Amino acid sequence: MTRFLFLTRRIQYAFFSVLLLLLSPSVTAEQFKNIGSLEVHYSALNATFIPANVAKTYGIQRGSHNALINIAILDKAQAGKPALTATLEGTARNLLGTRKQLTFREVKEGKAIYYLAEVRFANEENLIFDIEVHAQGNRAGKLTFQQQFYTE
Repeated sequence: MTRFLFLTRRIQYAFFSVLLLLLSPSVTAEQFKNIGSLEVHYSALNATFIPANVAKTYGIQRGSHNALINIAILDKAQAGKPALTATLEGTARNLLGTRKQLTFREVKEGKAIYYLAEVRFANEENLIFDIEVHAQGNRAGKLTFQQQFYTE
């Protein structure tokens, strides 16, 4: 039984580590937009991919019709591109134009800062995200991206 618990914990740890990598800006580097001196990284995924214990820790509502949006803002003007605090306002709209307001919450882990929002979707729904970014230092811009979601 002890060996089973050990293997279970190792699998949970490995899964959690992979999840954190997927949510980190460095791994999602192919999904970013340069806005002046800002480098805005973004990702959107079905919330069922988040393990229950991680979702509970961060207050994420898991469900087959819930998506999680993750945004991180880096300062290209400084060495090492440090994370910046920001205010984000945005909407998600489907192809019919129906809008859903996004409410972002800030998460800080060490030097990393990222912003999470959740939105409901229908199976195979395409959502277009329009997000206004207002970063420290009076820098602002708009991020727009599109993602199709599937239920499980």
